[in-house]
Amino acid sequence: MKRRLLISSWLLVIPALLITKPIFAAISGSWHDFSDYSFSGGESCVPCHAPHNVSSTIAPLWNHTVTTASFTLYSSPTMNATLGQPSASSKACLSCHDGTVAIDSFGGKTGTSFIGGRDKIGPNLSDDHPVSFTYDTVLATADGTLFDPSTKTVPGLGGKTIAQGMLIGGKIECSSCHDVHKSKGYSPSSAKLLIINNSGSALCLTCHNK
Repeated sequence: MKRRLLISSWLLVIPALLITKPIFAAISGSWHDFSDYSFSGGESCVPCHAPHNVSSTIAPLWNHTVTTASFTLYSSPTMNATLGQPSASSKACLSCHDGTVAIDSFGGKTGTSFIGGRDKIGPNLSDDHPVSFTYDTVLATADGTLFDPSTKTVPGLGGKTIAQGMLIGGKIECSSCHDVHKSKGYSPSSAKLLIINNSGSALCLTCHNK
């Protein structure tokens, strides 16, 4: 009986190792590897994720202080999508990149190291690609220059449709184009963490029918 229990335990552990190892390997050495920063205590993941006493309302096992900024949204007379304040998925990214929350504000601590340079987007999103809007067949039809996300396949993502491989809860979010874990598509070799090589505007033309 004891041997059977041990075997069962390993059967549970092995899939977890197969899942987590590639993600950690992709994080290691990337822009989101914080292990070389003194505030991380040598940990790669803890500024964003932790196993205990954390929230899952923003992202899985979220450990970082969440931005409370009110964002100025993108606006265009030709846009058919309806925008609102960033959803949880994009707020996870903006909780460093809007520059209002320190990178080392995590685990209940208030940090002092703020993002800067080109990595700082700021709370003004009016000059950035819109996020947190529903992208579906209805929007594609109304717009006329967008591919239907339910049928348009993405070669760089193994033939998944836009809806399957890029949308988060049916919406365009920061992680629709950028893969923070460098674990899918083109991102492992992309300095900007793009999921699709944008040579010839290929990433843009994945959704925009121009």
